[in-house]
Amino acid sequence: MNLLPKCEANYSPLTPLRFLERAASVHGDRVSVIYGELSYTWTQTFERCRRLASAVSRLASAGDTISVVAPNCPAIYEMHFGVPMAGVMLNTMNIRIDANALSVLFSHCETKAVFVDLEYLPLVHKALQIWLSSSQPPGKRPHIVVIEDRFTSSGTGSMMSSKKKYLAGWGELVEYEELLQNGDPQFVIQWPADEWDTISLNYTSGTTSQPKGVLYHHRGTYLMSLIAVRMIEMNENSVFLWTLPMFHCNGWCYTWGVAALGGTNIIIRSVDVKLMYELIAKHKVTTFCAVPVVLNMIVNAEQHIKKPLPGKVTVLISGAAPPPSVIIQMEQEGFSIFHVYGLTEAHGGLLVCDWKPEWDDLPVQTRARLKARQGVLHVGLQAVAVLNPSTMEPVLWDGVTVGEIMAKGSTIMKGYLKDQEATRRAFEGGWFHTGDLAVVHPDGYIEIKDRSKDIVISGGENISSIEVESVLYQHPDVFEAAVVARPDPFWGETPCAFVKLKETRNAITPESLIAYCREHLPRFAAPKTVIFCGLPKTATGKIQKNVLRERAKALDPGAQQSSKL
Repeated sequence: MNLLPKCEANYSPLTPLRFLERAASVHGDRVSVIYGELSYTWTQTFERCRRLASAVSRLASAGDTISVVAPNCPAIYEMHFGVPMAGVMLNTMNIRIDANALSVLFSHCETKAVFVDLEYLPLVHKALQIWLSSSQPPGKRPHIVVIEDRFTSSGTGSMMSSKKKYLAGWGELVEYEELLQNGDPQFVIQWPADEWDTISLNYTSGTTSQPKGVLYHHRGTYLMSLIAVRMIEMNENSVFLWTLPMFHCNGWCYTWGVAALGGTNIIIRSVDVKLMYELIAKHKVTTFCAVPVVLNMIVNAEQHIKKPLPGKVTVLISGAAPPPSVIIQMEQEGFSIFHVYGLTEAHGGLLVCDWKPEWDDLPVQTRARLKARQGVLHVGLQAVAVLNPSTMEPVLWDGVTVGEIMAKGSTIMKGYLKDQEATRRAFEGGWFHTGDLAVVHPDGYIEIKDRSKDIVISGGENISSIEVESVLYQHPDVFEAAVVARPDPFWGETPCAFVKLKETRNAITPESLIAYCREHLPRFAAPKTVIFCGLPKTATGKIQKNVLRERAKALDPGAQQSSKL
């Protein structure tokens, strides 16, 4: 066949940045963002993002990294477009980690600028001081851009004076809105030359030892954005409520996905069930995403704050598998539940529990159990399988035989920033290794049974058991320690520490050991339960965490701390 070579007329690199350009062109007068009493149209959002891109191009060069430390707000939404429009990599930081962890991540990604919400300025200032004082030779101070809005600047004189205190001597101070005002609304967007170019950097956790910075590419985020909105049947009339933090896997790519449809973003800084019900009723919200802890907050909310739903409200759940009882209660409240499984390395989503019409007539308990499964591959993946990691052979579809979930396809990460060895291991054998252990049911649906990486998922946050154990081992009275996930009806899972104390120990209690951990870890990562006991071991001396997991599951759900077992 005689065909013309690939050219501009028949090929352009896939990028989710095109979604905003189209939204402004096709749905320009439609409301794009609502934040309290503030609102923008898609035309205004497009202009603001181009102004931002113009400003970013003066703060960093193509290929550099710019970080943001902020809760959900219009600025962090705009940064998902404005930063990569300048050819710069966007790094959204978890606002829940401490200054020590944050300093390690700033250093690791060599951020050129930090956009920080005023509320988190003290945290960022401390993190930057730690980073710059420990770097040899001393690193160049990144630019700081302060994000102010009605929720942090109105009536907060002490916070404003705090800003001057923390930034005294830092250099030129820039405020976000001022930055935009000085930006060019006709800035020429720097479209990616290759859809494999990096668009964003997401860290898998707040670890202070070996940061894993996951690199997303334009192709993956483009595909995942379209897949995400397709999963839950969103369209141009959809109204998306931002209960999900945008710093988590770029909001599971819904940051870009809502723009692809020209829908409406309702943004809130943090989860507030009363506010959620009010906004759902006022703006006729159709969709939101949540981890199981948010569902617990909804079903356990006081009856007087609940309002009738204005129509079908679809809730996409991810994180630790939701208990069937919570799914049942949410559906009794009128919400339509949709379950997915994902991880940072997969642009947020990997498996989707595709619902089959023939399941509608099953008993409610059976339906809930089916919805709690992780499911099947989404349409953007080439393959997902549960394989024996030793032989790389598929496991039997019997719902019993355990293997590791592995995947391949265009919505898998590029790799880990500055870590070729970890990247090589992750893609060994031509598959991406998730580290999660699962079974395959006879109908082909996958269900997770355990986590080979010993990650505890608490309220949507990933907690490394190894990191918690390392802190416990630093305590002078601890001889041995092992941390496992304990099922929790509210948080999904919480860290449970089994500890063997030294014989010449001081007067130590579970409460004092928990307090010690909170001094050295982010609060959410500290154990909620500490049990003093001997630790079961194999013949080779390895601690049997599988035994401890069973003990943790058997604990009284109402007891937060125990001293003996």
